[in-house]
Amino acid sequence: MMRLILVRHGETTWNLDRRLQGQRDIGLSTTGREQAFALLGAIRRLAPEYVVSAELARARETAELLGAGLDATDDRLNEAFLGSWEGCHSAELKASTPELYEQWRAGQYEPPGAECFAALTDRVVTGVDQAIRDAHARGLRTLMVVTHGGPVRAYLRAAVGLDPARTVPSHPASLSSVDVDPSADSPSLAGTARLRLFNFAPAFSSLDPSD
Repeated sequence: MMRLILVRHGETTWNLDRRLQGQRDIGLSTTGREQAFALLGAIRRLAPEYVVSAELARARETAELLGAGLDATDDRLNEAFLGSWEGCHSAELKASTPELYEQWRAGQYEPPGAECFAALTDRVVTGVDQAIRDAHARGLRTLMVVTHGGPVRAYLRAAVGLDPARTVPSHPASLSSVDVDPSADSPSLAGTARLRLFNFAPAFSSLDPSD
């Protein structure tokens, strides 16, 4: 089995303001960089041998701060495109359309013009499986993927059946860990993946993390 480490990027200024970023390319805040440093000890102990990041700046910068090197980037690991909701404040959405907001968090609704949860899941699983195969081809056993909250939710639902309606979003600069079979045709969907750790964030600042 291969150890897959999923990391959500650190906080951005838009996270702090509770604005939905989607695919807007917002960099880390000072706090976000501090959160990444707080996670550094855990990453050193896990010792990832191969690191792949989403292409958006907040994910790439988090990967670089975690000090394990960056072997590749992949836009399939980017956050979901949120259509007309990108840039909106979550408090306003909760006040105006609370049921739709909860359905979106659960992967059951897409905002106008947005990418649907199924499409997000398909591209994220494809990207992660490619990273697994690339690491396996090099004889490596520990892979780290640095990405976003939506892709983490989508992947964990596909790989281990973790229902996003029953979990809070991943904390900024948090990690989850899954054991996968790298020899399977689709390691994420082979029915052998096992969740080892979920949403560990040594520097989390809120019990209600932002999307």
